[in-house]
Amino acid sequence: MKQDQFMREAIKLADAGMQSGQGGPFGCVIVRNGEIIGRGNNRVTSTNDPTAHAEVTAIRDACARLKTFQLTDCELYTSCEPCPMCLASAYWARIPVLYYGNTRQDAADIGFDDDFIYRQMPLPPEQQAIKMSPLLRSEALASFKGWAAKTDKVKY
Repeated sequence: MKQDQFMREAIKLADAGMQSGQGGPFGCVIVRNGEIIGRGNNRVTSTNDPTAHAEVTAIRDACARLKTFQLTDCELYTSCEPCPMCLASAYWARIPVLYYGNTRQDAADIGFDDDFIYRQMPLPPEQQAIKMSPLLRSEALASFKGWAAKTDKVKY
């Protein structure tokens, strides 16, 4: 298969998920060595899971199939420019290449305004819409010290 065929598959997943009532019009495939190894579509409303975006479900599918948490030799094809959560998920999965169809402005034009989150992220915590406050740091640091001392940890 070629790049345009992978993108068409992501678009097909977006349409199928939307038409079946699973969620918004978003689809994604993960490709490794020219083969689709992960598929996903938006399932936010059908699963009551705000993290069930197409990219996240496709990454979960690919990782489960490959039995790994890193997709360093894969490509991600998504029907729309990823939201900040999905982009971060691609980074965490170490996906080196990402292709998208619609832009985030296209998504905003139909009511999916991820730009608000993009604009919030660089703000200092005290200026963000979600109020964040440190709490019990000295107690929480015990877990980090335990991790630092752990000799059999799997780094990621």
